[in-house]
Amino acid sequence: MGAMDDIVSQLLRSEEPSVRWRVRTAVLRERADDGSIRALQDDIRRSPRVEAILNGCRGLAPYAKWRGPHWALLALSNLGYPSGDPALLPLRDVVLGQWLRAGYLVDADVSRITRTSYETAVPRVSGRSRVHASQQGGALLAIIRLGLDDGRASMLAQRLCAWQWPDGGWNCDRDPDTAMSSVHETLLPMRGLAAYADASGDAATRSAAVAAAEVFLTRRVAWRRSSDKPLSADAVKLHYPVYWHFDVLAGLVGLRELDLLDDIRCEPALTMLESRRRTQGGWSADARYWRVADAGSNIESVSWGAVSTRQANEWVTADALAVLAAAGRFPST
Repeated sequence: MGAMDDIVSQLLRSEEPSVRWRVRTAVLRERADDGSIRALQDDIRRSPRVEAILNGCRGLAPYAKWRGPHWALLALSNLGYPSGDPALLPLRDVVLGQWLRAGYLVDADVSRITRTSYETAVPRVSGRSRVHASQQGGALLAIIRLGLDDGRASMLAQRLCAWQWPDGGWNCDRDPDTAMSSVHETLLPMRGLAAYADASGDAATRSAAVAAAEVFLTRRVAWRRSSDKPLSADAVKLHYPVYWHFDVLAGLVGLRELDLLDDIRCEPALTMLESRRRTQGGWSADARYWRVADAGSNIESVSWGAVSTRQANEWVTADALAVLAAAGRFPST
């Protein structure tokens, strides 16, 4: 049995039904409508992890990090939660109420951004909208994936397209001289628009998502355009989840969803990902953005596994395998 088979077999024995779902659908490419996959998604819906995520978001502000309704829906959409569950409609309405409130539906040209600029409109400085587009992008991705669209997803998509910068991405930087998009603010909008285009067949949205991909492809996913240096030390570490952040694996996951991993500019990132496989099998999480605690910021309702070079992280490993499978670059013996 080869190295790939060993890793896959281990993940298929995971106690986490979501890990098994990810491997079966994204690595082994089993049909999403297969009866056994649907049964597995029912197991996901009833799993302790999902129960903790849903219980943890109760009574919290929509964007409370990392447990609020926004993050709960985004987590469920990545876990393989079954589509169209009416139990999630109250969470959807809370999230859409936040990201489609009146101030997000109007744009205003301003010379500078003040504390009150966002109260009535999205400020546009030097012709570029300054908005945390990862918020609307994440909401769009979650709502489409979870089958919760009641027609308002198109409003999120339209707003994102209206805010898109000339280089294809988005940025919330208030500096009037900032002319380049942020990888952090571009990843979730790109993924959300791609999911919406797949669901709706909307060509304009697909074009917007492909344009956003150039933000990553021109940087060879995670490197500076002007040198061989990474965008940051954190950009070449592996995390799960990344939330609104960006790293090389998250970038590859997004490009996979657009079928762009065959672009030659992905080669350095794919090669680096291959090289990070542990001798014992699997991939480790290098760092994390979350912690489990009773109070404070960046609190999670659940643990997402070990952060250690001494052991593999199932969530990181499943994503790495999905990317390499799509790129035709499974680990070899």
